[in-house]
Amino acid sequence: MPAGTVDVLLIGGGIMSATLGTLLQKLQPSWKIAVFERLSDVALESSNAWNNAGTGHAALCELNYMPEGKDGSVDPTKAISINEQFQQSRQLWAKLVEEGVLDAPSTFINSAPHMTFVQGEKDVAYLKKRYEALKNQPLFAGIEYSEDSRVINQWAPLLMQKRRKGEPFAATRVPAGTDVDFGALTRQLLAHLAENGADVRTNTEVRSLKRLRDGSWGVKYRRTIGRTPGHIRAKFVFVGAGGWALKLLQRSGIPEIKGYGVFPIGGQFLKTTNPAVVAQHKAKVYSQAPVGAPPMSVPHLDTRVVDGEASLLFGPFATFSPKFLKNGSILDIVTQVRPHNLGPMLKVAWDNPSLISYLVGELLKNHAKKVDSLRTFMPTAKDDDWELIQAGQRAQVMKRDPEKGGILQFGTEVVTGADGSIAGLLGASPGASTAVSIMLGLIKTCFPDNLAAWEPRLRELIPSYGQTLNTRPDAADDALAETAEALALTA
Repeated sequence: MPAGTVDVLLIGGGIMSATLGTLLQKLQPSWKIAVFERLSDVALESSNAWNNAGTGHAALCELNYMPEGKDGSVDPTKAISINEQFQQSRQLWAKLVEEGVLDAPSTFINSAPHMTFVQGEKDVAYLKKRYEALKNQPLFAGIEYSEDSRVINQWAPLLMQKRRKGEPFAATRVPAGTDVDFGALTRQLLAHLAENGADVRTNTEVRSLKRLRDGSWGVKYRRTIGRTPGHIRAKFVFVGAGGWALKLLQRSGIPEIKGYGVFPIGGQFLKTTNPAVVAQHKAKVYSQAPVGAPPMSVPHLDTRVVDGEASLLFGPFATFSPKFLKNGSILDIVTQVRPHNLGPMLKVAWDNPSLISYLVGELLKNHAKKVDSLRTFMPTAKDDDWELIQAGQRAQVMKRDPEKGGILQFGTEVVTGADGSIAGLLGASPGASTAVSIMLGLIKTCFPDNLAAWEPRLRELIPSYGQTLNTRPDAADDALAETAEALALTA
């Protein structure tokens, strides 16, 4: 291998790069891996604990994964798929704890029941239908439903204190939910990568990517301290740079990125560390999103455990910045524009006036108004107990659509070059929680010639690899119990 050449270059020091790097190092230990992060440390953007809600997205409580159809029906297919993906993450983390890659489970994952709470006759009827559709699904074993204020008060007292009598409400609860510190998880994975020979560099910003004659990629970078330029050659490049993934994929020149754009949406959370308040709520409670809100803006009142300290978060409240990252450029939203994506982006803006109205309404809320929103969950909330913290930037995908011209794409999407030598991740939620599943899909697409030799090791790392759990009740029960024990989770 020529000097200055690596087998794999991972751009961005977040959970996606950390997950892919860990898998590839386990599957092909001889490969040279490099990770470039432009900030002073890894996990400072979307993977940081305070830049996301830390919910282990398993569709146990998130209603946007199971919307009500126009005919009033509810389809559990997507919710089951999201849960299957999260189980792969749990299995890998459990194996990595066993192999000493990860520290004690409590440093990155803790038990937190997942609840859904709704108000009003229409939403109560919907939640009951959702419960009926899920209660017999193996991966949703243990889900409970109640319209009884006394029961819900036992589950989450803050929801019921000083609640008006006669108000229709309902809740579901899954005791086996989790709270995940993706920042800690990312740091541990990347530290282990570095200990085992990977070149993990911070303060290193990729400036350009160019396809070379031999099929590899010439990557120019610059140190953010001292502005020293550099160059590296990579056989495979993964762009896990959050909102900046679009910009770097555009610079690569691959035709597959044509028609894509992103719309940046920021967020804020209300946070309290008041012990008297925190002690009364040990759950993640989701509800319905406001009209026009993107799925990532579903309101929720969450238990968080970060660096061993418990707190509560409520939100998110949408904010607007033209930056694609918290530490991005105010020109990001403009410099992404190309002739091939201008039409789709304008069509998205035309077709989504409710999103614009929602964002304007959110921007007009002051601290007091945001605490008022919290009181729909927690009627006794006091302004002085809660502070506003700035969350991460989310880059919502916009892309060309043959029928509509342009659509707003929710979730995450991997864009891969035709020969599989470069790939990048666009989008947001459920993102981090399903990182393992996303990276397994990428490995299948980009390394097809290696897959047969890697499959035995993949099955060691992720026992359900290549199979579904929900269709095999006994296997689902075993997987849930085994990972709960390995990760020291208690229902």
